[in-house]
Amino acid sequence: GYKGVYEYSGRFVAQDRRGGRNAYLGTFGTAVEAATAYARAVGAYQPPTAATAGYLAALVEEAEGLRLHLSSSSSTGYKGVYEHSGRFVAKHSLDGRTVGLGTFDTAVEAAV
Repeated sequence: GYKGVYEYSGRFVAQDRRGGRNAYLGTFGTAVEAATAYARAVGAYQPPTAATAGYLAALVEEAEGLRLHLSSSSSTGYKGVYEHSGRFVAKHSLDGRTVGLGTFDTAVEAAV
C-alpha cells in the first residue's frame, strides 16, 4: 500500500496527519491517484522520470488494467498530458487534428 492511503467502499481515500488531527485530502478511483494527492500535500511529489517511468507504468497498469503511454520528453511523464494553471490537460491527435479530452486534478487522471 501507500502511506496516507486506505481503501473504503471500493475507492481510495488519501489523508495526512496535521496538528494531531487527520486531514482529509480526497477520495479517488485508484490507489495511485490517492498516493499522488498525498505526496502533493506533504511536498513529496516528483513527476515520473525516465528512470522511474517503467516501474510507474507497471504499477498503474496493474492497478487499472490499462497501458499508459509514458513520455520522457513531457514534464508530466505522460504522452498527451500537459500541465496548465495547476491542472492537467489531456489531448490526443486524431486524423491530424488535436482533440481535447478534458482537464483533470492529477497527471494520472489525465493519462487514464
